[in-house]
Amino acid sequence: MAEFCVAELGAVLGISTTAAKKLIGHALELRHRLPRLWGQVLAGQVPAWRARSVAETTIHSSPALTREAAGFVDSQVAAVAGRIGQAQLDRLLAETIRRYDLATADPTADPEDGYLAVDPRHVTVDKDDVHYAGTLHLEADLDLADALDLDRAVAHHAAVQTALGSQLSLDARRAKALGELARQQTALDLHADRGGLEARSARTSTTEGTEATDTADDLPAAREVVIHAHFDASMSGEQTVFGPTGRSENGQRLVLLEQIRSWCADSRTKVTIKPVIDLNAQLTAPDYDIPDRIREQVQLRDRTCVFPSCTRPARGCDIDHITAYDHHAEAEGRPQPGPTRTDNLACLCRFHHRLKTHSAWNYDMTAPGVFEWTSPHGHRYRRDHTGTTALDPPDPPHLSAAPGILRPRRP
Repeated sequence: MAEFCVAELGAVLGISTTAAKKLIGHALELRHRLPRLWGQVLAGQVPAWRARSVAETTIHSSPALTREAAGFVDSQVAAVAGRIGQAQLDRLLAETIRRYDLATADPTADPEDGYLAVDPRHVTVDKDDVHYAGTLHLEADLDLADALDLDRAVAHHAAVQTALGSQLSLDARRAKALGELARQQTALDLHADRGGLEARSARTSTTEGTEATDTADDLPAAREVVIHAHFDASMSGEQTVFGPTGRSENGQRLVLLEQIRSWCADSRTKVTIKPVIDLNAQLTAPDYDIPDRIREQVQLRDRTCVFPSCTRPARGCDIDHITAYDHHAEAEGRPQPGPTRTDNLACLCRFHHRLKTHSAWNYDMTAPGVFEWTSPHGHRYRRDHTGTTALDPPDPPHLSAAPGILRPRRP
């Protein structure tokens, strides 16, 4: 299957390239490895979403299913016309793996090898799944002694917060304590060259028993907050008033102004405020390389990859010259057709950058942050901050008697 055909299918359907790729994968799985269920979908006996959930499970089975094993799952699911829940499907998958002997040997099950054959220790922070409350999920498996020490330290810090007057719940205080431990440890490591526990302690007492003094005022900041958030602001007299909610660039999530204030107010936090960038200014660079000031402006303007329906954050994208930069123009005395200028730059994720470069897709910027795309088959789309709009929706399919064309059902 041609690599770039997926992007045009997604654009026509109004979905992202990733979603179109998943749709094609489900269709191929159903057609070739789950044919009974596929037949029921075509007959209208099973909703497409149910069949796709089965295909998603069989595609990502671990260990992978053989064709015969997938056929067994197909026969069982088709027997109940696809009416099977996820829990039942998981049990069926486990039974299939056992029936066809697909599971690999578990070293931990061998008493001679023992549990030391596998090291389960890990610490995982899911940075891609930010909760609307501004939290991240953390999961860990630690050595028993480490886990008990951590639990005691977290309980101690939570109790200290209570003694200092905190009204937070126990769970919230324990979570905050874990963050405090992380910041303290970072500061200690950065200051290790001072030598000795006394020099690295946040507070120490003198030998004469005098009042404790702070010896760590010159410690490097233990935490640097890097936040790209956008808030509406208005003027009330001579005072700037910010709106209570804003948008975080990380996943386009909603953030509260109070959350930003609390993050910046935590102990030993370094806060760097960047100057406001005028998104309407025309910035230019003399060479092909894009300076940081122009890159920042284009990322703030576009917010995401500007390909139709793509939602990848702009800060993880390439900066593309809409009209290609000619590296030989200056040497040959010709004007530069694709200058490094704000109105000739746009954010494209790596896949869509390759697609624009190596296929017949092309686009233009009609206004700051507004792009018009044309696909290899002539479909046109407008992409702006509100999303993607088809400029010339394709004509409805020809409903003739040609073989392979499905006719709409009569009411």
